Amino acid sequence: MKTGKTIEIITHSPQETIEAGRRFGALLKGGEVAALVGTLGTGKTHFIKGAAAGLGAAELTAVNSPTFVLMNEYEGRQGRLVVYHIDAYRLQSPAELEALGFADCCRPDAVILIEWADKVLAALEGIDYIRIDFSHEGPQDRKIRFSNAPFVSL
Repeated sequence: MKTGKTIEIITHSPQETIEAGRRFGALLKGGEVAALVGTLGTGKTHFIKGAAAGLGAAELTAVNSPTFVLMNEYEGRQGRLVVYHIDAYRLQSPAELEALGFADCCRPDAVILIEWADKVLAALEGIDYIRIDFSHEGPQDRKIRFSNAPFVSL
């Protein structure tokens, strides 16, 4: 990961977290990998719901965390983009991410969104990825910190 721009935002509700994801997704062009890191309940899945919508990939209700299937695939931007949503929570090693076909998913016409990416960060070495850290700031408030952001603001 390069050391690009760092951006921090605070959301005050699940709806605001979804909207932040939507704005993020709308900025992506393809070829990006986003590594989402945060404890349970910090908004990672809500953010990805919004990101998928911003990428033109799916309605909010169609996006769910692939905890047991490990990876969901959505068609985005009228078929010109593939969105891979990976949930690494159940993975025991970076090698298991590779076994999912991660390298084949890394291509210019795809966006990869990885929940629980802290479990597989070693597999991302050498990849120019966007790291997104989520934390609780209150009962509904979430801090979302983007490292290596390819944009100036969100």
